[in-house]
Parts: sequence; C-alpha cells; structure tokens
Amino acid sequence: MRAVARLLSGLAAVVARLAAAFAGLATVLCLVLVAISVGARYLAGLPQPWIDKTAGWLVVALVLLAAPEAQRRFEHIGVDVLTGRLRGGASRGARLLGTLSVALVAGILLRSGLETVEFSRMIGVMTEIEGVPVWWIQALLPIGAAALLVVSLAQSAVLLLGGEPDYLPTGDEELPRDTLARGE
Repeated sequence: MRAVARLLSGLAAVVARLAAAFAGLATVLCLVLVAISVGARYLAGLPQPWIDKTAGWLVVALVLLAAPEAQRRFEHIGVDVLTGRLRGGASRGARLLGTLSVALVAGILLRSGLETVEFSRMIGVMTEIEGVPVWWIQALLPIGAAALLVVSLAQSAVLLLGGEPDYLPTGDEELPRDTLARGE
C-alpha cells in the first residue's frame, strides 16, 4: 500500500510541477509583453491592443496551471481554524473531504471546459487577433482542471490508503501556509 501511495504522490508531483513550469513561463511571457506594451504605448505612441489581450490570456493560463501545485502543497486557502483543532480520524476525514471536494470541482471544470472547447470548435469562433481561434485559449481550462484532478485524486487515494500526502500541514507551522494569510 505504501508503494502505491508513493507512486501516486510521485505522479501528482510530476503533473503539478510540469503545469507549474508552464505557469511560470506564462508569468514571464506576460511580464515581457506588458513591458513591451507599456514601452510601445507611452514611449513610441503606438499602442498594441493584441498584447493586452494576450497578457490577459497568459494570466488565465498561469492561474489554471499553478492551481495543481498549490493544491499539492496545501497552500490554498483553507479553514485552518477548524482543521487545526481536529485530531486523528476527524482530521484525516476533514482532509479527505477537502481533497475530494477539490476533485469534484476539478471534474466539473474538466467536463465544462471540454464542452466549451468542443462548442467553440464546432461554430468556429475566432478571437479579435487574426488567426487565433477562441478554443485555443479555452483549452487552458480542461488542461488545468485535468492536472488539478490528478493531484486531488492522488491526495485522496493516499489518505484512503492510510498515508499522508506530501506537504500535508501538521499544525506546527509558525506562519499560515497560504500566502493570503501570510500577507504576501
């Protein structure tokens, strides 16, 4: 059982890190494009509206692709006031309920995203940027949701097998794990 739990944790780590790497790339690209846009608009007087659209899409990409790693590290917003006071089976049950809830939402997002992409492809809708179909951007939703689903199901399976997922909070941390609570 422990070997299966390690295998699932490893799979989740690979999927989440790969998605996070693409999220990092989207972040850097967004920064570069915004800098170019600012320079073009305010220094050269030549606004580039396509950059603003593309930067928005990159923000969507970074959010959807960074979510699986945040879930894997339990760095999402949680109800620490409640879960920090639970012990034993109640604590494990609360963690399991949380990971299964994330899996349910990821499954819903995956299905909705696939349907959205299918519909956009069927009617051939295009963006305002020449030659870029809307479904290319919409495809980020099922990709991010699938990665989140893999991570949350792996965490749920590890909990059900009696193990502890990587990065499971112990309650001993001095600072809260989520960045909003730390004030970042």
